[in-house]
Amino acid sequence: MNKKKTILTGMRPTGKLHLGHYVGALENWIELQKTYNCYFLIADYQALGDYAEDISRIRNSVIEVALDWLSVGLNPKKNNFVIQSYVPEYSELTMLLSMITPKGMVDRNPTLKSEMLLQKDVSLGFYNYPASQVADILLSKADLVPVGDDQLPHVELTREIARKFNRIYGHVFPEPGALVGRVPRLVGIDGKAKMSKSLGNCIYLSDSEEEVIKKVNKMYTDPTRIRATDPGHIEGNVVFVYLDAFYQDKKELENLKNKYKKGEISDVEIKRILSEILNKLLKPIRERRAYYEAHPSEVKKALIDGTNRSRKIAQKTIAEVKNAMNISKYEDLSNIKKAISQK
Repeated sequence: MNKKKTILTGMRPTGKLHLGHYVGALENWIELQKTYNCYFLIADYQALGDYAEDISRIRNSVIEVALDWLSVGLNPKKNNFVIQSYVPEYSELTMLLSMITPKGMVDRNPTLKSEMLLQKDVSLGFYNYPASQVADILLSKADLVPVGDDQLPHVELTREIARKFNRIYGHVFPEPGALVGRVPRLVGIDGKAKMSKSLGNCIYLSDSEEEVIKKVNKMYTDPTRIRATDPGHIEGNVVFVYLDAFYQDKKELENLKNKYKKGEISDVEIKRILSEILNKLLKPIRERRAYYEAHPSEVKKALIDGTNRSRKIAQKTIAEVKNAMNISKYEDLSNIKKAISQK
């Protein structure tokens, strides 16, 4: 019988999750949990890089992320929900791997570069978060890492560091592969390049039916179209970007696009169609969230049980790492005698 392969992926807890998270990651995770041994990490230590002065936001967001994961259908009995700060081995491995990670390798990371442009005063911890992500992946010996396209450089960095460690100290880590979601990046409702909590252009998984309709109605369509009977443009039209992502009947979607191009359907109508599709998707998610909000003990159990299972694996891996590096068992008297004799 083949052993299940392992997946490690996760999110920084900075608020509720949105549709970008769903199409970029969560819908993929829902399928992957059926065939993989999954570790879903809530990276609260890494969130300190953004919100070190707002700890309450991180604490609240840990629960929000867990609620969203449970709401979309991730099964805490089959998977491991892991709170990063409850597993000290993540920090220990980050420190050890930092010692063999060239600074230039981190400097070249394009995701870090772009994020540093948004920081007024970059902390050492924020700068080092790529090394922390490497440790996250390697600690569980992940075979596969589901990521957004902007996170691919982190997986490549992980592969490089795994190779370097194995070359220096002996084989401990597998080199993980990357898996990008069906929609690598979903634009915001304002047409900005990415749906982002900080830009306020998100539709959240927990939004009410009325909130979804209100946000869809705010979406840009075709600014050159004055009347509903004017021919419309699909390219750059945010409503059709979302329809491409969420409309499952692709034949009917092509029919809608043709009608829009010919001026046979109004912006109001296509927005109504999109609102219905999104609310149909979100209805069962809202219902499951309401259940878990009414049963907080189940949320706590999902987090604690998954973290405890992960801790056992983490302790085993860190022991292998320290043995490979020969930095364990200093209490061994034979080693002390040997060290003294070599003076």
